[in-house]
Amino acid sequence: MQNLLNAIERIDPLTVSGSVAAVNGLLIEARGSLTRLAVGARAEVVRRGGLKALPAEVVGFRDNRALLMPFGPLEGVAPGAEIRIMPEGAVVRPTLGWLGRIVDAFGEPIDGKGPLPQGPAAYLLRSAPPPAHGRGRVGARLDLGVRAMNAFTTCCRGQRLGVFAGSGVGKSVLLSMLARGATCDAVVVGLIGERGREVREFIEETLGEEGLKRAIVVVATSDEPALKRRQAAYMTLAIAEYLRDQDQEVLCLMDSVTRFAMAQREIGLAAGEPPTTKGYTPTVFTELPKLLERAGPGPMRPDGTEAGPITGLFTVLVDGDDHNEPIADAVRGILDGHIVMERAIAERGRFPAINVLRSISRTLPGCQTPQERPIAAEARQVMAAYANMEELIRIGAYRSGADPLIDRAIRLNPALEAFLRQDKDEQTSLERGFADLAAILAGD
Repeated sequence: MQNLLNAIERIDPLTVSGSVAAVNGLLIEARGSLTRLAVGARAEVVRRGGLKALPAEVVGFRDNRALLMPFGPLEGVAPGAEIRIMPEGAVVRPTLGWLGRIVDAFGEPIDGKGPLPQGPAAYLLRSAPPPAHGRGRVGARLDLGVRAMNAFTTCCRGQRLGVFAGSGVGKSVLLSMLARGATCDAVVVGLIGERGREVREFIEETLGEEGLKRAIVVVATSDEPALKRRQAAYMTLAIAEYLRDQDQEVLCLMDSVTRFAMAQREIGLAAGEPPTTKGYTPTVFTELPKLLERAGPGPMRPDGTEAGPITGLFTVLVDGDDHNEPIADAVRGILDGHIVMERAIAERGRFPAINVLRSISRTLPGCQTPQERPIAAEARQVMAAYANMEELIRIGAYRSGADPLIDRAIRLNPALEAFLRQDKDEQTSLERGFADLAAILAGD
């Protein structure tokens, strides 16, 4: 009964409509009923030829016309076509019954398993992050199941980390390892701008049946409109916020933030924004913190309790392996740490291809015990010594006995490389990882 009453309250008795004035590239210019519109409002454009109504979103205004960008192809849109303003904004109504399902940017199922149950509470796709003074602090450390990350970039519950890598270096496989191995209640995976061929491969093989059981996957492939790719990122965070409010410990994985930024750039340029660095529009750098800040510790409730945390890991597809390109630089300044994956490491066959010397967690050293800190520091020192002399060692120019630290680094390098190498189906607990690392250092 309560669900029925809630549905009745959502009904808007006033139907508002406008009409198509012009189509300019990817934009539809609308006239009429502008007083009911605002940026972000939703509408439907009636199309000819028996085609379904085309959903669209208001992205700006020009003179006395609204600028709408569609969520699909423009075929069938004609001058004077009716535009119906949707009474409800962009919202989603998830439930715990969505776990194990795959949805699109609208929250519609695309896995062929039937319709999804709808929850009574509507979650805004573009909700504001919790206020800084009203949210908790990061919690206890989180076991990610990946040795290299557990030991050298230890992560806390509610922390946000970026995974920076070029294409084909193993980001998706690393995300699947985290989805299966992390100690959390639920996982939300956002595949933004993925290749269509790789979606089923990621879900069925990389993520696997066990990983999918506690996950909700949001998919928007690279061939879909920019508005839909951007909305898939908002959908991912909205679902994570719902699970957080159910006191679930949520792991939010998004691949990739760069494709979200590219979608926002496409929308901004179409709406007339001026391009800045590498063609990115100003709204790209405005939207990035609004999106990423939604992950993190949960807000404090009036009774003094804290909602569950959202631990976020967001991949950044660095352009041309340049880790200082604009999006990577902006994201690195927003998040609480970064994991750097390098092509050179992947090319020599060590996966995950994490460069632990260039990776950092901003919750260190507080998230490690007093016994673990010297172990991680000593291992970093040994690996740094080897990295500094690696070229000389490879060409045989280094003479044994010249430096005791480098001699030790040469002896320990095979064991440390084996420690950092991990099969995608292998999981190692946080405590076991530090114990193995300590044994390597003591075994010398």
